[in-house]
Order: sequence, then C-alpha cells, then structure tokens
Amino acid sequence: MAQKFGQHFLVRDTILEPLAAACGEQLTRTIEIGPGRGTLTRHLLPRTAELHAIEIDSALASRLRTKFAAEPKLHVHEADVLSTDLSQWGEAVVTGNLPYYITSPIVKKFLALDARFETAVFLVQWEVAERLVASSGTRAFGYLSAAAQLVCEVELLRKVPPEAFAPPPKVDSGAVRFRRKNVPPQNLDDLLLFVGRCFTHKRKTLRNNLRPFYRDGIDGLPEAGLRAEQLTLAQFIELHARLKLNQ
Repeated sequence: MAQKFGQHFLVRDTILEPLAAACGEQLTRTIEIGPGRGTLTRHLLPRTAELHAIEIDSALASRLRTKFAAEPKLHVHEADVLSTDLSQWGEAVVTGNLPYYITSPIVKKFLALDARFETAVFLVQWEVAERLVASSGTRAFGYLSAAAQLVCEVELLRKVPPEAFAPPPKVDSGAVRFRRKNVPPQNLDDLLLFVGRCFTHKRKTLRNNLRPFYRDGIDGLPEAGLRAEQLTLAQFIELHARLKLNQ
C-alpha cells in the first residue's frame, strides 16, 4: 500500500507490546492517534474497555474497520486529529506513533486537555524526545520542554531504531510518557503564553524577548540578561508572577 501521508508504521512486537503496556492495564478508554495498519491497536485492545482510533487516511481507516470487524470496543474515526475534539468521549489515555511533521501540535493539544486525560504515551522523533525531557540550562531545552514539564512529569521510555518501522525512517525515534501533575501551576494558560514569549528568539536574552510586552519593566530585573533556556521551571513561574504583579 502506498504511503499517502508519508507514514512509517511501527511493526516490531518487542516494541509494540511494552509501548501498549506503558499506557496501563484495564483502562476505561484509550484514544490512539494515527493507528495506521493497526499494529499498536492490536496490543491496546486487550487493555482497554473502549478504543477510539483517529486515522486521517481513508484507505487505512477502511482497512482497520475490516481487520477489526469483530471488535465492538474499537471505534475508527476517519478524521484529522488536530481538528478533532479529543474530550468528546470523556476520560482517556492518549497514545500513538505520531507523524513527525505534526508532533509538536499534537503534544500541545494533549497538554491543553484537562485532568481527565492523565496519561499519554507517544512515539516521536528522537530529537523531539530529547527536547521533551531536556533539563534547563541545556541547548535542547526550549518552549516544548518547559511547557510539557510544567504540565506533566515527562519520562523517556526507550529509543526505537529505524528498522522497527516499515518503511524505516532516516532517524531514531523515542517513546515518551506524560503523566499530568495533580496540581498544575496557577494561571496555566497565561503562564504558557509567557513562556512562549520568553522563547520567541531562543538565542536572545529575556530583555530582548519580553520588552515588547513589559517595556522597561524587564530591564532592572536580575534575569533580564539571561536566555530562556537558562531558567528553571520554578524561575519561569516566579518571574511571570512578579511581572504580572508589576503591570
């Protein structure tokens, strides 16, 4: 079958099984993004009472319905995940082998969900996996790192080689698990907007990135000469609160 959307299908059972297991057991509901040929779907079905599979490729969606026709717990939705309301079915674990070209928007979509969506397990490009778990003070630490870690505990589960896929991609992949924090930071949406502004130009200082929003209010602060990647999560929260108070 031709790869209409440039998919790389994960086919190695020794990786599929632990990836499904990382989602949990006896789950009420699971959402799988980009099920493709149903290789991960097959490992998810025994672990969940209800599985919603979102597949944009009409031929693959049709193939999934035929392949799993005897599975009443599987619901195949032919749709674009970025325009799909993931909350419409209620509480769920979210998982999937994410298309490289829309990985960041999907991660951000998960982060924006509420507390009913406690866990996600995603297979992503290795470079993105490294960024998601990067520590502050490192070059890999950026907006996606800070946003993910403010909302969730983020765990790198394993590296996945190209030969585990058909066709194989040119780069390694990484399995990452997100577990939503019980108590998120206050004013989370506003905080994430602030963090995004801090990283507007990653190599510029906070003074340069934040002056359009806070004018000379940023100039006298001790952090003004730092770059965003040098701040810890606690420093982002504290600086945001201080600047908001002084506006």
